[in-house]
Amino acid sequence: MRIVDIKTAVIAGNFDWILVRVETDEGLSGLGEAYWGTGVVELIDAAKRLIVGENPFDVSKLLFKMQRGLSGAGAQAGATVTAISGIEIALWDLVARALNTPLSTLFGGRFRSQIRVYADLHAGEEPTPESWARRAKQAVEQGFTAIKFDLDAPNPYTRDISDDPDPHRPWYEPYNRTIGSAERRYLQEVVAAVRNTIGPDIMLALDCHWKYAVPDAIQLAHTLEPYDPLWLEDPIPPDNVDALATVTRSTRIPICTGENHYRLAGFRELIERQACSIVAPDIPKMGGLLEARTIAAWADLYGMLVAPHNVCSPIGTVAAAHLCAAIPNFLVLEFHALDVPWWDKLVLEGPIIRNGFITLNDSPGHGLTLNEEVARAHAKPGTTFFGDPV
Repeated sequence: MRIVDIKTAVIAGNFDWILVRVETDEGLSGLGEAYWGTGVVELIDAAKRLIVGENPFDVSKLLFKMQRGLSGAGAQAGATVTAISGIEIALWDLVARALNTPLSTLFGGRFRSQIRVYADLHAGEEPTPESWARRAKQAVEQGFTAIKFDLDAPNPYTRDISDDPDPHRPWYEPYNRTIGSAERRYLQEVVAAVRNTIGPDIMLALDCHWKYAVPDAIQLAHTLEPYDPLWLEDPIPPDNVDALATVTRSTRIPICTGENHYRLAGFRELIERQACSIVAPDIPKMGGLLEARTIAAWADLYGMLVAPHNVCSPIGTVAAAHLCAAIPNFLVLEFHALDVPWWDKLVLEGPIIRNGFITLNDSPGHGLTLNEEVARAHAKPGTTFFGDPV
C-alpha cells in the first residue's frame, strides 16, 4: 500500500475545522483533522511531496520526514506542527481501518470505553450571576456532568480595550493584567451562583485565557477556592513556567494549561517542574495522537492528569476520545460546539455525545463516516472540498 494523495476540506463551524484525507493506491483512506490557523492548509498541501509514495504504516518515519522537510531546522511548534498533526491523525485512522481495529487499539487498548466530556459554556447570555447560573442549569439538564466557564468574559467591570481607549473602570490600567476588587467580587458572585445551581457534584472548570498577572491570579484563586473548581485554566501568560509554578503552589485549586504548547519538548519543562496539576494538549494542534500519548505518559510519571483541549468537529473529537480511552491519567475531554446545532450531523454515526459521554464502539479507525452532504453545505467559501472548489 502506498500514499497517493492528501486532500483537505475546510468546514466553517464555530472554528475552521480543517479535515484531512490521506488516500492510498488500494482505495483505502484515513480521515483526520487539524486545528484552525493561517497557513495550515497550505502546509498540508506542501507535505504531499514528502510522503506521497510512502507506506502509510510507517507513521513515525513519515512524521520525522515532515518535521524535517517542512522546516529548515525541524518543526518544533506553530502551524507546521499543526498541519502535521492533521495528517498524523488521518494516517492512524487509515492504519486502524486497514487492520480492522479501533484507533484506541494502536495506543495500547482501552482503560475505558466511555469518555467524559465537558461542555464549554463560555459565559451567561447577560453579564449577571443569574444568567450564568441559567446557562449552567441548561447544560446539566442536557446530561453534562462537567462544564466550563470563561472568567475573562465581558462583565460590568471590564471593557474591550481595543475598542475603548478610555478605560471603563477608574482604577483599571488596561495593559498590566490586574483584577480590581469590584471585578473580583463579581467573578466570585457568578461562580457562587453557578455552584449553588448545579450542586456540589458537577465538575466546574474555570478558564482565564492567560489574562492575569501572577499576584492577581493568586488572589482570584484564593477567592474561588470555596466553590471547589475542577481547575483554573491558563491563569497567566504561557511564556514563564516558573511564574505558573508560583500560582500552582499558591492555591488548592488545580491549575490546568497546555493548549499553547507543542510536542513533548514544549511540555517537558512544564511537567518536570510540576508547574501545573493538569495538562491540556490540543491533539490536532500540538503534534497528533502519538505525541499526545507520549506527553500523557510523561505527565503520569509526575502524578498529573490529562484533559485535552478540543475545539474540533466530530472527527477530531472522537479521534481524541480514542486516545483518552488508552491513557490511565485521563480526566475529561473538552466539547466546544454546544451552540452548533449541526455538529452531530457532520457524520453519519451521530449523535456522538449522550448524557455527557462519548461511548466508543469497536468500529475500525475512529469509526466515523463524513456526511458529505452536510459537510459540503458548510464548506468554507474560497477553499476546496477534497480537491473540488467551493
